[in-house]
Amino acid sequence: MSSEPILVLQMQRMGDLLLTFPLLLWLTRRYPGHPLWVVAERRFFEPLLPLSPKAAYVDWTEAEGLKAHRFKMLLNLSHRPEAAWLAGVLQAETRLGPVRTPNGATYIHGDWQLYRASLVHNNRHNRFHWAELNALDCVPLREIQATSMPSPRTPPQDTPAVGLFLGASEAAKRPTPAFWAALARELLARNVRPVLLGGPGDVALGREVQAALAAPVADLCGRFDLSAFARMGQTLGLMITPDTGPMHLAAWTGLKTINLSMGPVSPWETGPHSPGHLVVQAAMSCTGCWRCTRGESPCCREAFPPTAIAALARRFLVTADPLQLPIRRLERLRLFATGRDARGLYALIPLDPTQPPPAREALSGLWRDFMGHAFGLWDDAAPRAAWQALQHAHPVLGMRFRKGLGELGRCLSQALRTRSPLEEAFWAAHPPLLRPLASVLQLTLQNHDFSPQGYARALSLVERAHGLTR
Repeated sequence: MSSEPILVLQMQRMGDLLLTFPLLLWLTRRYPGHPLWVVAERRFFEPLLPLSPKAAYVDWTEAEGLKAHRFKMLLNLSHRPEAAWLAGVLQAETRLGPVRTPNGATYIHGDWQLYRASLVHNNRHNRFHWAELNALDCVPLREIQATSMPSPRTPPQDTPAVGLFLGASEAAKRPTPAFWAALARELLARNVRPVLLGGPGDVALGREVQAALAAPVADLCGRFDLSAFARMGQTLGLMITPDTGPMHLAAWTGLKTINLSMGPVSPWETGPHSPGHLVVQAAMSCTGCWRCTRGESPCCREAFPPTAIAALARRFLVTADPLQLPIRRLERLRLFATGRDARGLYALIPLDPTQPPPAREALSGLWRDFMGHAFGLWDDAAPRAAWQALQHAHPVLGMRFRKGLGELGRCLSQALRTRSPLEEAFWAAHPPLLRPLASVLQLTLQNHDFSPQGYARALSLVERAHGLTR
């Protein structure tokens, strides 16, 4: 008799499906002999089948037939209500992610899936990549650490062609047509051949860019499906792109990318997952937001000078290791290389040694180390060291952090005494430096129906965080 399969529900967009590919690789190694099944949208998975790790794909509209099977594990990586319902009605030995019960309530299974849910409108200090959050509840850290991904290829110097992927899921996440036209002109001036790329929805954008450019540049917007796009990418030396599904497709297939990370998006969560790519971000305190609150057009979009991006692209074309790039400082911008930290997890490596890390990074590092400790990835040595570093470099911030933890504990204790559920705005009522924990606490209590056991779990997390500061 064959082994029970493992089922992954990934009913989001193409980029989310591509960020599930590392999980499929890890599951194959972790659970040999258990077939992998994936429920997704056919329009996304069908063209990606030649590139996917081995798995059987099922269109979500045909998922009713899965009721006849029992699964070793079910991982729901979707936030759609249909996925939570499906996770509740199918037979599975283990469930992870949102699961809807027969009475209509939805509960989140898995510490890391709950943590990921806590990031909605609250991801300022998150330093875990989505591809790894998909896996941390079911794949040991040592197996993620053991994964080695090949570096992007460096093309022959005599055929420099750079793809400019124009579109994104939201206008706020992509450059303006004027920027793309100026960038194409700057590339041409450096003897680099730009190629305009985009999906069917970017055809008008491509025409607008080409009209503004007034130069003979190939416009291939809407000309390829995903599989053909992947093959065409083999002819390019580099792709410059906002955060979008085709960026992940390019990175997965070994094409170098420069990710122009602008608008409401965090490269820590959805940057190119494999090492060896570049991420450019505005040097502003509000970057990496969930939703821009500064107007219809995020001001961070104006921080990207086409001249500097073109110069960076020209050098990156002929440089195999981004850490060896001769251009490292970009005015009004931060430049990172994608890589791995000492634990083998995704990291953005700053490439400008003259820019000291902002206080925000020290705080984000502390929360990363604390969450990893609280959810069993490592012991308390890392968060203790991160706390000491934060307190030494930013003593006022450290004082506010310790004071805020005390207030957070008092709020929970009072709610426990009165047996009253927390208000929906509980996490947002606390200062931003404490919201990573406040949001986890709120979801923990909701997930336990505000039971005494839920309060005990929440208070233990506060006490553990407070204990690091003593």
